[in-house]
Amino acid sequence: MTAFTTLSEMIARQRSDAIAITAPSAKPLSYGALNALVGRTVQTLNGLGIGRGDRVGLVLPNCPEMATAFVAVAGACTCAPLNMAYRADEFEFYLSDLNAKALIVAQGSETPARAVAAKLGIAVIELLAHPERGAGDFELVASAGAPASPAEQGGPATTDDVALILHTSGTTSRPKIVPLSHRNVCASARNISQTLQLTESDIELHIMPLFHIHGLIAGVLAPMAVGSQIFVTPGFNALKFFGWMKECKPSWYTAVPTMHQTILSRAGGNADVIRDNPLRFIRSSSSSMPPQVIAELEQVFKAPLIESYGMTEAAHQMASNPLPPAKRIPGSVGLAAGPEVAIMDNAGNLLPPDNIGEIVIRGENVTAGYENNPKANAEAYTHGWFRTGDQGTLTTDGYLTLTGRLKEIINRGGEKISPREVDEVLMDHPAVAQVVTFAMPHAKLGEDVAAAVVLREGMALTERELRDFAATKLADFKVPRKILFLAEIPKGATGKLQRIGLAEKLGLTG
Repeated sequence: MTAFTTLSEMIARQRSDAIAITAPSAKPLSYGALNALVGRTVQTLNGLGIGRGDRVGLVLPNCPEMATAFVAVAGACTCAPLNMAYRADEFEFYLSDLNAKALIVAQGSETPARAVAAKLGIAVIELLAHPERGAGDFELVASAGAPASPAEQGGPATTDDVALILHTSGTTSRPKIVPLSHRNVCASARNISQTLQLTESDIELHIMPLFHIHGLIAGVLAPMAVGSQIFVTPGFNALKFFGWMKECKPSWYTAVPTMHQTILSRAGGNADVIRDNPLRFIRSSSSSMPPQVIAELEQVFKAPLIESYGMTEAAHQMASNPLPPAKRIPGSVGLAAGPEVAIMDNAGNLLPPDNIGEIVIRGENVTAGYENNPKANAEAYTHGWFRTGDQGTLTTDGYLTLTGRLKEIINRGGEKISPREVDEVLMDHPAVAQVVTFAMPHAKLGEDVAAAVVLREGMALTERELRDFAATKLADFKVPRKILFLAEIPKGATGKLQRIGLAEKLGLTG
């Protein structure tokens, strides 16, 4: 694949008559039309005084325009996609922290971000969709407070300009700003498309949130890197998934494990849709997938599940299991798939194979550093390697296995317990559909092991029965002292199950 280092260049290189974006019951948008849209958007923003280096918040629902606006806005300046569900205080924090120059919202949309922008003196630009011209086509219309003078740094963005700016999730500390250059995101898009062997003939069914690194890079940029087609849905909806599958006839989709499990729960009544619309593969990323669920998905869809490992600071993908006939190892996140991957000890020494330590990465897709945060950068980078905060091990043939987040490892009176290990044992019980193991406070030990469990429909199980089952496979100190049975486990904004803070959410801190 020929290297490209800006999003504008990537779009311009694709076959102009090939379909780039479509959506349910929508007119498709070609790559030629998308390229023209990027050019118009750069001109419009430059005319409104917004150019390279300026930050623009993007607050749009999951829709084709969100996908195209991300690419087009990043072609002129720095795009900062934000979650539509944020409340006013959250918008105020993020827009202030970003030092946003403008905010783009859908024309006629009600969002507290508008009032926040007015309060902060940030220009509001309205996006007017033109579905009659193709899914995702739009124009930008100046609204409140738009600057009148042309941009100081106009024209299309260059390789080292920041294309995308996101915040880390901030589960244990203040969210950090992660700037990703065009070079970073283009490298990641190429890495993912090569891992998945994407071609022009592929069609992706897009269900991931478009304010999330997984949805933006794997779901939008990777298909665009090879000129293939993206079917953009209004967001994940298990009730509509198989109808969309029937309409767009996809060759693949990517999602987080909780979405896969929900799809699986509805697959039984949609066997004909699965049979008539065979997938080439399924991709999973953003958190670990229980091996039991991988086996069930592969059996139901008759397609390989490719588990990948990513994070915002790496512009998403770091490692991935390869496609068949290469070896896939359930429970492993596969081989380095873009950046170099190694294991490091606390002193900064790289460890030989089969040793447990911190996973570190370096490469073209890795951010150059957090913004305005020298302390975080000093902690995150050692000898040019970025410390991921994840613990794991590498085999001699390069397969990476995660053993947990360093901050999520449960320290029970000095005994270190990987929540993932406990998850996998509990998932082996036939009545268990979903598990999240986490630390809960303990007066003497500091922390003890707890688990939140969702049972399969129509199944019954007591806490004692599940503890007894776990005790046959785990050392006593690893067996959860508390098991909560829930109808649903609380999730983060992107559908990820979050271990940190779960004890507090479930009332186990008192």
